[in-house]
Amino acid sequence: MVLNTLLPTFLCTIVLPVLLLLVALKLWEVYSLRGRDHSCPRPLPPGSMGLPFLGETLQLILQRTKFLHMKRQKYGCIYRTHLFGSPTVRVMGADNVRQILTGEHRLVSVQWPASVRTILGPETLSSVHGIQHKSKKKAIMRAFSREALELYVPIIQEEVRAAVQDWLSRDSCVMVYPEMKRLMFRIAMRVLLGFEPEQIRTQEQQLVEAFEEMVRNLFSLPIDMPFSGLYRGLKARNFIHSKIEENIKQKLQDCEKGSRPQDALQQLIDSSRKSGEPLSMQAIKEAATELLFGGHETTASTATSLVMFLGLNPDVVSRLRTEFAEKEEQGMDPHNVTMQGLETLKYTGCVIKETLRLNPPVPGGFRVALKTFELNGFQIPKGWNIIYSISDTHDVTDIFPHKEEFQPERFLSSPSSDSTRFHYIPFGGGNRMCVGKEFAKVLLKILLVELVSKTHWTLLNGPPTMKTGPTVYPVDNLPTKFMSYT
Repeated sequence: MVLNTLLPTFLCTIVLPVLLLLVALKLWEVYSLRGRDHSCPRPLPPGSMGLPFLGETLQLILQRTKFLHMKRQKYGCIYRTHLFGSPTVRVMGADNVRQILTGEHRLVSVQWPASVRTILGPETLSSVHGIQHKSKKKAIMRAFSREALELYVPIIQEEVRAAVQDWLSRDSCVMVYPEMKRLMFRIAMRVLLGFEPEQIRTQEQQLVEAFEEMVRNLFSLPIDMPFSGLYRGLKARNFIHSKIEENIKQKLQDCEKGSRPQDALQQLIDSSRKSGEPLSMQAIKEAATELLFGGHETTASTATSLVMFLGLNPDVVSRLRTEFAEKEEQGMDPHNVTMQGLETLKYTGCVIKETLRLNPPVPGGFRVALKTFELNGFQIPKGWNIIYSISDTHDVTDIFPHKEEFQPERFLSSPSSDSTRFHYIPFGGGNRMCVGKEFAKVLLKILLVELVSKTHWTLLNGPPTMKTGPTVYPVDNLPTKFMSYT
């Protein structure tokens, strides 16, 4: 009698739910692969699609590097998964990435996850296509021309110098990553968006917190409901937009009085007016937010990596000091650097390149397949998302000997040609290459001039563990003691 009762109970409570789960997973796998193009003889890339509807998004968000490393070890340089609500193929390796980056408008089109498009806006440079992308890119490139960069240099050096002096004055250690984010935020607010120093001082804490909340939730499930990541990201974005709108209205009033600010956003506004296509207030706010993200988050990541690598390689610091001394003898004034002087710092540029090779701040980019095509023996179905990996492409390339070591001098003689171009892609490639890359290089060179000339430092925790979310950062915030160098 007891057995007759236990058996149905066991079947209902254990066996049936397991069977239903297995059936659900199988149906999900079939549903997820519905986009397979049966007219193409090539198989889908290897991989797995994860849990129903959630796919493998939660594993990526929670595990990041560990999850991606496991996938690469198991499946190689091309594999399928399901992320942010869509079937996705992840790609790495120079030859594979070359096909993706040079296939814009022919094989693929840019398409960031829905959460990114929702938060940053659908009309940003990273989301628009065709003629709209070409005209908007042309306008933004004017804001990062050599002439424009020359105007930004004194402001950048002023902010960097003030930050370095503050770090030197502290008896306690400096948490480098948060400090770099604040420094790069102030620079971006002044140089890119035209905020005055007093405006930044009174609003900095609120703006930084809101911006970090927005960035934290850029890559989230596309569910807009209270307490969701997308909801929090949009709330923070709206606050940032309100402050930017206040500043834009003030800028427009100043322009009517004859004032002509030289910041990047103002140049973008002027350019749009000259072209006969003035931007709406919403478009300007979205452009400003995108400039702020691109000009602050990524440079803070690389600046932190520079401090880390130089703290671990004192011989590189010595060689930088030698270069600075030689250039000073040739007439470069380290107290008032210029574009011309910065361009002569070849080894300094190599240090930045090597940092970007080992720790590219942005791990990759997003595309969508416009049609089914073949990639390295596999089919990429029309409509599937594609993520190309920058960091993994740097890691799997064989053109850099001893690639795990920090050796800036490799870039002094490393040949640059079409055959090696896609082995090193810290700024992406093709039509979508980062428009602010020259701005980033100038900013980072100025940072190195100020840091290396005036300080020496010790990493209090040694080499940190690095994570990605969405840019690369040290989990311990890189506690560092800065001391005066005389």
